[in-house]
Amino acid sequence: MDEIRDNRGVSRFELEESGHTAFADYRRLEGRLVIDHVEAPPALRGSGAAGRLMEGIATHARAAHLKITPVCGYAAAWLKRHPQYADLTS
Repeated sequence: MDEIRDNRGVSRFELEESGHTAFADYRRLEGRLVIDHVEAPPALRGSGAAGRLMEGIATHARAAHLKITPVCGYAAAWLKRHPQYADLTS
């Protein structure tokens, strides 16, 4: 799995590939990561970068004992398609 970066200064997770950055804006609230927005730049769309980013976020959340609340439609859809992370949703 690709390594994601938790850029706490701007409250977003980032995944850099081929000189471009996919990101997910988040908020930390009471033991949860609220994922407000996931975006991949046009150069990365269709490459699976946003999915790899979400997988990294889910792995991070599990290791940190956090739940995920997806506000973003993409994040919600990704979590539904990956039942192995169902225990993380709130």
